[in-house]
Amino acid sequence: MLAPAHRYRSHDEDSARWDGFPFRPGDIVISTRSKSGTTWMQMICALLVLGTPELPAPLPVLSPWLDWLVEPRDTVYHRLAAQPHRRFVKTHTPLDGVPLDPRVHYVVVARHPLDMAVSLYHQAGNLDRARLAELTGQPAPAGPPRPRPPVRRWLSSWIDRETDPRAELDSLPGVLLHLGDAWARRHQPNVELVHYDDLLTDLGGEMRRLADRWELPAPGPELVEAATFGRMRERADRLAPDRLGVLRSRQAFFRRGGSGQGRDLLDEAGLARYHARAATLAPPDLLDWLHR
Repeated sequence: MLAPAHRYRSHDEDSARWDGFPFRPGDIVISTRSKSGTTWMQMICALLVLGTPELPAPLPVLSPWLDWLVEPRDTVYHRLAAQPHRRFVKTHTPLDGVPLDPRVHYVVVARHPLDMAVSLYHQAGNLDRARLAELTGQPAPAGPPRPRPPVRRWLSSWIDRETDPRAELDSLPGVLLHLGDAWARRHQPNVELVHYDDLLTDLGGEMRRLADRWELPAPGPELVEAATFGRMRERADRLAPDRLGVLRSRQAFFRRGGSGQGRDLLDEAGLARYHARAATLAPPDLLDWLHR
């Protein structure tokens, strides 16, 4: 097993919680950036592993976010140890921050960074920050929330923000660090990259491809239908990552799920600035694949 090269920490995450995790052969680790298809891939894994659209428990129970500090690590470990089926575990940590076991499968979902950023903006408005502070032991926010800039202006500043990518993984440098690490590992037999737009255009084909790679039965039409955005939004109460009540609305978590929303907000100069910045942060072949 290859030990993590980096430790990633924030006010509510710590990748060190992976240290000592007892992997089992066939486990699946879902490594994504925020708002890049995490819950979608968790659902796909649940459907492929369990073979039924009627999940035996809410999705966040079946597929916990192991790095999240709001739930004791031992509680998460014990819940996973009790699962008799192949486990599929969520993380927002890049692959260089989790143990790499040759018996385990790792899947990284990539979404166009501008689309991811717009979803992140709207997700921030859906968080109950007082509840999140309570769960993480942080000081409660004082006074009413400060008004946020309009999404178009915020997106422009997000593109330009200079930051340490390992400290702010949801920044543009952080997103491309996460994807660049996975891209460099894409030829390893137990690492899979999935493009968000491929899930939009050929969900059945992508599910069958993953089932083949993971030696699982090919999904029938009912399983593919259960993984569509519309069906998942209808079941938001059982699928949204909100076991502890940090979302104001579980339905709003499944806001749009499309492609192109970020690009549509920028004018020609803004898009050119984005592409120029991205070119300094990631290799051309990754960007060609990501932006296609």
